[in-house]
Amino acid sequence: MIRTAARRAAILLAGAFAVSLAFAQPPQKLPIVPAPVPPKPSLQKWIRYPVAPKQLSPQAMLGKQIFFDATLSGSGKMSCASCHSPEHAYGPPNGLAVQLGGANLKHYGVRAVPSLRYMTYTPHFTTDYYFPGSEGSEDEGPAGGFMRDGSIASLHEQAAHPMLDPNEMANATRAEIARKVRLSAYAASFEQVFGKGVFDDANKTFDSVGMSLEAFETEDMSFHPYTSKFDAVMSGHADFTAQELRGYVLFNNPMRGNCAKCHFDQPGPNGQPAQFTDYQFISLGVPRNREVPANRDRRYFDMGLCGPYRKDLAKQMSLCGEFKDPTLRNVTTRDVFFHNGRFHSIKDVLHFYFERDIYPQKWYPRRNGKLVVYDDLPPRYRDNVDRLDPPFFGQKPGRQPAMSEADIDDLLAFLKTLNDGYSATPGGSRSGQE
Repeated sequence: MIRTAARRAAILLAGAFAVSLAFAQPPQKLPIVPAPVPPKPSLQKWIRYPVAPKQLSPQAMLGKQIFFDATLSGSGKMSCASCHSPEHAYGPPNGLAVQLGGANLKHYGVRAVPSLRYMTYTPHFTTDYYFPGSEGSEDEGPAGGFMRDGSIASLHEQAAHPMLDPNEMANATRAEIARKVRLSAYAASFEQVFGKGVFDDANKTFDSVGMSLEAFETEDMSFHPYTSKFDAVMSGHADFTAQELRGYVLFNNPMRGNCAKCHFDQPGPNGQPAQFTDYQFISLGVPRNREVPANRDRRYFDMGLCGPYRKDLAKQMSLCGEFKDPTLRNVTTRDVFFHNGRFHSIKDVLHFYFERDIYPQKWYPRRNGKLVVYDDLPPRYRDNVDRLDPPFFGQKPGRQPAMSEADIDDLLAFLKTLNDGYSATPGGSRSGQE
């Protein structure tokens, strides 16, 4: 013990002497070594972005003319572009919940118009989608198909569908469309592409219209430009701001935003760019929208997969109320959200997600003094509404939302990076900096 104490005293004394000696010496100029800068985290991934064709095929060129041709409608005033405006990411050009169409342009649709961008990789509809897992595969339920209920099998069928819808372009028959195409300014080109006898069969003419539109929507880069800041970040040509990065983390956090569960943000097979959808279906309990004229009938309900427009799954009650997850690309450019156009602000959408069952009185009406939640579904189907996946899991009145206002602002900042127009080329540098 004594030896240890003496040793400790000697060490302290030597240290004190060294310090006094150092102060007694003239100051030494030591080289200034800058602190090491930590490497900037990179989010760059290997992605195979599409290359623009040197020119559109004759079929696609024909489809472009058809897309903008209003004479093919019953009113003579409505084209595909009327509801799918190129200036609005091929979505609706206004904030109406549902668009006006029909022979006199006074018929309201029943569902909000979706964007036509980023539909190329849509898989065929199946009721049993298997997602590969670490220990085999698991049935994820319905996925794929076109339209909000997945009821149309191909892009060319989806493209031609509005021409016969009485609330849209309002042609009575396929023959009526065939006649209009035969009298159009591009009739000769149509024959050149599809053969001399194409107008002899109205069904063949109609199907060829759909094929032309599909070619245009597939080949023309404006339907899948991949020119967002997100794409530039993934390509290594840009960096997120601090706020955008915080939002990106929240987007992927399975217990906070959990957005990436349905709006998949990772590259697909063979470097396919992220589509921000899993093409699957979900029932969200979106409030009934009184702006939709069809909803004035209290007996009317749009239940997505199980009807009233889709007939083949009408008896599968567990699917009632489910609609397809849309892509989130260009989402903040929109003024209408969800299948019934209930919301007109992306911030309201985010608040709905994080507060739906915490502040139900904010979203749902009262009838006879009783709050009616999930009021856009008949009572017997309201248990289909997702309560198990975050951010809905654990939501109860009195609890705190999974996201604060600051978190929502961060998430919104990230979502804005999904808007096209940041660069001039897919995954490129910011426009003007190439």
